[in-house]
Amino acid sequence: MINHADIVVIGGGVVGCSIAYNLAKAGAGQVAVIERNYLASGATGRCGAGVRMQWGSETNCLLSRESVKMLENLPELLGVEDDIEFDQGGYLLLAYTPKMVEQFKKNLILQNSLDIPARWTTPAEAKEIVPHLNTDGLLGATFCPKDGHANPFKVTSLYAKAAARLGVKFYTHTEVSGLTVTDGKITTVHTDKGTIATNTVVNAAGGYAKMVGQMAGIELPIFPERHEILVTEPVERMQTPMVMCFYHNLYCQQTPHGSFIMGIGHPDEPETFNINSSWQFLTEMAARITKILPPLANLNVIRQWAGLYDMCPDRTPILGQDAAVQGFYTAAGFSGHGFMISPIVGKLMAQTITGSPTDIPIDMFSADRFARGQLYVEPSVV
Repeated sequence: MINHADIVVIGGGVVGCSIAYNLAKAGAGQVAVIERNYLASGATGRCGAGVRMQWGSETNCLLSRESVKMLENLPELLGVEDDIEFDQGGYLLLAYTPKMVEQFKKNLILQNSLDIPARWTTPAEAKEIVPHLNTDGLLGATFCPKDGHANPFKVTSLYAKAAARLGVKFYTHTEVSGLTVTDGKITTVHTDKGTIATNTVVNAAGGYAKMVGQMAGIELPIFPERHEILVTEPVERMQTPMVMCFYHNLYCQQTPHGSFIMGIGHPDEPETFNINSSWQFLTEMAARITKILPPLANLNVIRQWAGLYDMCPDRTPILGQDAAVQGFYTAAGFSGHGFMISPIVGKLMAQTITGSPTDIPIDMFSADRFARGQLYVEPSVV
């Protein structure tokens, strides 16, 4: 392990790798990425792989819109030949209550003003998009054909390969054990494999971001929340878009391979780092999904798993330098949508760290907003 780095990124998920690549591209000096397991072993490799621009806050709409533009030609942008399996089959968001209808239509006004091509659909139109959709009780839906999904492992690998070509050092199966802060400045990163002197640390540790912050004497309002996912046997293509329902707290998509991926969260569970899956999830998932998409009852489940959302109180991420500790930056608290906005987040964080103008203003993402009581609540999270 090197004993000095200009910047140390803690967390080898897609966000950490994107930040590392963009820092190296910007000429920020020696960058090192520390990952306690293997790359994409945390939230990235356990996510539902969805990418959507249909959000209810301007900030999240902008972040996702710019990331979609990048994902559409990411291999070319990074100069690495590979297929990230980005399939823009759309997202269909279902509304079952008058309050949801009101919120969705309000969201559409915002989205359309930002050139996001989402539209309102009646239950009959929604069924044309997904023929096996049960429209009982459905009041309507929104649909954006440019939404879709990509392979999180391949996206992470693409960034890691591009970063390594630019000299970024990756240390996997290496755990950060502490940080030294002297006179309000970051000076050292301690790991179980050695010590790295540095004056800049980027906390991209996902569900563990709060613990990393505490190592620097910082209390971040980020907490882990367990979510479970399953994948079925592959069958003939029958569903193009991701179907998402906030009312039933679920999402379901069919991959190009033919398998269905679907998941739900457990917001009522105590804060935990538990990533064990459960038989209760299978029962609950089956009961919910077959009401909405009845033919899926005939599918066989191949495997299931669980992962952690790194939740923020307002469901909006924390991005930027901490006000109390110079050289300590956070990119976490994505509340389930870190993967889909990782391309632009990596670019914005690199611009912030190097003191360059940012493509999108990110001052509103500062952790200081919680002390000020100035939250940016995102209403559209599963």
